[in-house]
This record gives sequence, structure tokens and C-alpha cells, in this order.
Amino acid sequence: MVDSDGRIAAVGPDHAVPHPPGTRALAFPTALVLPGFVNLHTHLELHALRGSVVASDFSAWIQQMRRIRDTASADTYAASAEAGLREAWRYGTTTVVDTGVSGATVAALKRGRGRGLFFQEAIGPDPAQAARLLSELAETIAARRSAASPRVRIGLSPHAPYTVSPELLTGCVALARREQLPLAMHLAESVAESQFVTRGEGPFAAAWRERGLPLPPSAASPIAYADRAGLLRPGTLVIHAVQVDDSDVLRLHDTGAAVVACPRSNRYHGHGDPSLGALDRAKVRWGLGTDSGVSVDTLDLLAEARLARAIGGMSAADAVRCITIEAARGLAWEAEIGSLEPGKWADLVVLELEAPSPEPEVLADRVLSRGGEAMIATFVEGREVWSPDDGSLGAAPQTAE
Repeated sequence: MVDSDGRIAAVGPDHAVPHPPGTRALAFPTALVLPGFVNLHTHLELHALRGSVVASDFSAWIQQMRRIRDTASADTYAASAEAGLREAWRYGTTTVVDTGVSGATVAALKRGRGRGLFFQEAIGPDPAQAARLLSELAETIAARRSAASPRVRIGLSPHAPYTVSPELLTGCVALARREQLPLAMHLAESVAESQFVTRGEGPFAAAWRERGLPLPPSAASPIAYADRAGLLRPGTLVIHAVQVDDSDVLRLHDTGAAVVACPRSNRYHGHGDPSLGALDRAKVRWGLGTDSGVSVDTLDLLAEARLARAIGGMSAADAVRCITIEAARGLAWEAEIGSLEPGKWADLVVLELEAPSPEPEVLADRVLSRGGEAMIATFVEGREVWSPDDGSLGAAPQTAE
């Protein structure tokens, strides 16, 4: 049962749950109700670019993306963010952790009454521009906060070591501490990034030299580089973390940072697979993200969970937990979302299962195998935000009992 505030009031068999007068009841007799999925990394404002970016290698892909983004209009970003949010809801995501420059996702979430965390992205490799960019970032963060809703929180994301000067990176860390903002950064994603950080070599280093930019002091790894700048701490999301070794995993554990694995995106770009088993053994918090629609064909977290299961050798139930309660723990939001418990927000996803089973592992395996095609409805705070009949953003709310 869902209360008037949109929180779970009771969980259990129909005969054991109260039925207050006037409460609307929704019946799904052959379905499974799960906690809404938590997508820990998206770029919804890029959704409309799906299929438009083709490059021979990752560094060229990044350059092409930058050129496209530099010329994209506000209307393009707005339409893209709304389309991306609709697709996320369609695949059962009820909490979107998004990174972008335009803030279009904040507006889309507010209009659709969705839940999310928006990381304002910072890009700027020229140290001479760091002070100006930080001043602009502070103003932008204030504007994003004033435009957000109670369901939408704001964070800060220096993009990556190869797009952010050391001065801008340390300034972002200081700004986040001052404003009590969560941090996120693309880290240890590619071999080219590791070459740049550890030896000042590779295509990213060549691009900096062409522009006459001073290379940052080398570090043992991208993870060590970020830690040196003070970025790694509880509440920080380390996005990708493919190119890591045992010392990096230990550093992630010791600092309390959480990892966001994006297996399908990593394979699309040829980066390899994250070391999920090593993260588990070290008790590093981690969850899953889809990355942008430019890198994957669907924003389907169950597809990510299937691949993560194969990579990490985990059970089906544990794979589902990586997009529910474990992802919520990565945000430190586990008291609010991630499981079906009284007092938590009624963020729910309903999946059709032709042959329900009382065995949790069997159920989880069927959920993973059917994937997005099994979706019947998605609810945020008890409001239906997506169904096969009406997937429009801001659809008329239906409240689940």
C-alpha cells in the first residue's frame, strides 16, 4: 500500500494489507513487483545523438562528441533529455543519476515529477581558464539548485583527467566540499586515459601538446591521480573503473568511493570489462549505469545486469541487487529507495512473468532473461510514469495501492 505522501505504507499479501476508503487498487495477477531500478550513470541530454557519432578510436570519438555538443541548441538538449527520461522509465529506472552541461535533465525530471541526481559537468583543460570556469560553475550550481525539485538533487562532475586541468579538478573538489555536493568523474575508462595520466603519452597527451597545454604531473594510475586531488571520498562516484589494479581497488575501498560499472558501453568502445569480482572481494560499493544512448542501444539496466552477472560470476539475485539496493547504497540513499519496505518511497517497477516461482533465484533469473520486454509499469512515489499504453513524460498520474 502507498500512502498519500507517496511512501510505502505496507507490503504483503492483499488480505493482509489495509484498504483505506477511496484508495485506488491496481491488480497485476501474473506479475512481479520490484523496487524501481537505479541507473547510476546516464547522459540524457545526449540521447538524440544516438547513431550520429562514429569514430575509429575512443579519443577521436571524444573529440567528435565535443564538437557536436559545442553546437547543440538548448531545444536539442531539452528534447533529448525528455526522450531519454521516457526511455529510462520504460526500462524500469525510477532514479536517474545523470551527467550533463545544459541542465535539461533537471527540467525534464521536474516537469515529469521524476527522481534523480544531476551532476553538472565541468570541462576545461586550460589552466589559465580554471578560475573563470570555477566562478561560472558556482553560479550554475546555484541556478540548478533553485530550478530543481525535492526529488532532484545536484552534484558536480569534473569530466575526466584528459578534459580537465589539475587546477580545475582541485577547484571542483574545493567547490563541492564548500557547497556539500556529491562528486562524480569518468575515471580509468580507457588505455588512452591511463597512458595520459601515467606517462604523458598517447592520443590525449598529443592533443594537449598540440594546444600548448601543460600536461598534469604523472600519477601511478587515474585512480591515484583523482585521489591526489582529493576527489575520492564517501559519496563520490567513480564512473567506469575498467583500467584498475589491486592497489587501485584498495584505494577505492579505503576512501569510501563507489564505482559505477557500465559494461555495455565499455565493450562498445573496446575498453574491456570492469573487475567486478575484485571490487566484491574488496567490499567496494558498486552499481550499474547504462551510460548515454550514444554508446548503447537501450537504457535497459537489466541488460547491464545480465552482462555484469556474466563478468562477475554472480548469482541472478545479486545482479538484480546491483540495480536496486546496492545502487542505492552507492548513493547513500538506501534509507529512501532500493527495496520494498514501509517508509521508503514507492518507486516500483512491475514485470510480467508467465510462470511465477517462489524461489528468489529462479525469479531473478527470469527477470534478467526477459529483461525490458517484461515491463508492465513504472511508478515514482506511487505515480505511474510509464506503461505500454502511455509512455509520455508527465502522463496523468495513477496511484498504486
